[in-house]
Amino acid sequence: MTQAILYPAWQDVIQFGDTGPNPQKIIETDNFRAVIVGLNAGQKIPPHPAPTSTYHFFAGTGSIIVNGERFAVQAGATIVVPDGATRSIEAETELAFLGAQAAQINQ
Repeated sequence: MTQAILYPAWQDVIQFGDTGPNPQKIIETDNFRAVIVGLNAGQKIPPHPAPTSTYHFFAGTGSIIVNGERFAVQAGATIVVPDGATRSIEAETELAFLGAQAAQINQ
């Protein structure tokens, strides 16, 4: 990446899919990536391990489950998840969030 990119409104980037999430990459480099994700009410992102991540919730309500511990989330909430932790997200209402993480380094 060599230039700044402005996204004036997350609503212009996000996509909600009938069959599940359709993450929209806003940046991906060798060591970092960020996506804007929309989930419809009742949709889930299944449990999966991932690198250190931060999730910031723009709108809606739901839960993020980290290593079996459930955290209620709503607009304005931010959670930091440690490297390798298993995480999943469940939407109670239409849920919108930014996910940013260190990219995995293949050895």
